[in-house]
Amino acid sequence: MENKINTQIPDPLIFNRDRNNKKQRPFIVDKTEYPFQSNWFDKDGVSMHYIDEGEGIPIVLTHGNPDWSFLNRNIIKELSGEARVIAYDLPGFGFSDTPANYGFTPQEHAQWISALLFEHLKLDKFIIVVQDWGGPTGLSVATSNPDKVLGVVISNTWAWKAEGKMVEFSMYMRTPEMQAKIIDENFFATTLMQGSINFKSSSNKAITDAYSMAFPTKESRKGTAVFPAEITLAADWLEELEAKLSTLQDKPVELIFGIKDDVVASKEIQDKWRSIYPTAPVQLLPEAGHFTQEDSPKSFVLSLRRMLKNLESK
Repeated sequence: MENKINTQIPDPLIFNRDRNNKKQRPFIVDKTEYPFQSNWFDKDGVSMHYIDEGEGIPIVLTHGNPDWSFLNRNIIKELSGEARVIAYDLPGFGFSDTPANYGFTPQEHAQWISALLFEHLKLDKFIIVVQDWGGPTGLSVATSNPDKVLGVVISNTWAWKAEGKMVEFSMYMRTPEMQAKIIDENFFATTLMQGSINFKSSSNKAITDAYSMAFPTKESRKGTAVFPAEITLAADWLEELEAKLSTLQDKPVELIFGIKDDVVASKEIQDKWRSIYPTAPVQLLPEAGHFTQEDSPKSFVLSLRRMLKNLESK
C-alpha cells in the first residue's frame, strides 16, 4: 500500500508561461516557495519541465538526486532580476514526464539536458551551476560544448571514477535491501533528503512535501534508485568525463563546498577540484550539508553575481 502523503493530485491551476499550453503540473507545490510559471520541452511525446525566468546572461541550474528545480528556487528568486535563470527537471523527476523504457542513466540524462539547452532553447552562451549528479550530467554537456560555456559553479559533486566513501555509499545503496527501501519507502526523497537539509527546511512541510511528492509510486522512484548505483556502474563514462574537464580550464570557475557532507565534499574531493581549477575562488560552508542550494543559496548568488559582473565588464 502506498504512503498516502505521496498521493499526487494534479494541480488544478494551469500555471504555464505559454497560456495556450494547458498541460497540468502532476502535483501541487506551494506557490510561495515556488512562484514560477512552468515551461515544457516536448520531445518524442515526452514533456520535460523547466523554469525560465528573467533576461540577460543565461544561468543554467542543474539538479541531482532525489530533487528537482525546486532545490534551486531561492537562487532563481534572487537572480532572475539580473540574469536569465533556467532550471530544469530531469526526466522522471519533479514535474517532468518519464520516457518509455528510460534507464535513468547519467548518459541518458545528459542527452536530455543537451537537447533542452541546444535544440529547444538554442542557447549560444551560458553559465552552468552543478551539484550532486548535476555535476557529471551537466559537466558532460559543458565539456562537449566548451565554446558555449561562460563560467561554471561547482558544489558538492564529482566528475571522475568514484573513490573511497563514494564507492562505499554506492555499493551499500546497490544492495537488494537498500534498493527495496528506496523503491518501497521513497527512502531517498524522505528519510535521506530530510536528514540532509537544514532544520528550518526539514521542519517545513511545504518544502518536504515538494521533495517527497515527486515520487508517489514505486515505479516513479526508479530514478532515485538508479542514481546511487550509477556512482560505481558508470565508472567508464565518468573516466571519459574526467579527461574532458581540462576543456573548461580557461573559464571562470567557482567552488562551493558544504562541509557537513563528508562523502561528496570530503577533503580529497575538495583537493581534486582545486587541482583541476587552481585559480577558482572557494567558499567553504561549515553549516551546509550535501544540498548546498537548499542550505546556502546565498553562496551561489555571491559566486554568480561575481561571475556576471566580470562578464558584463568585458
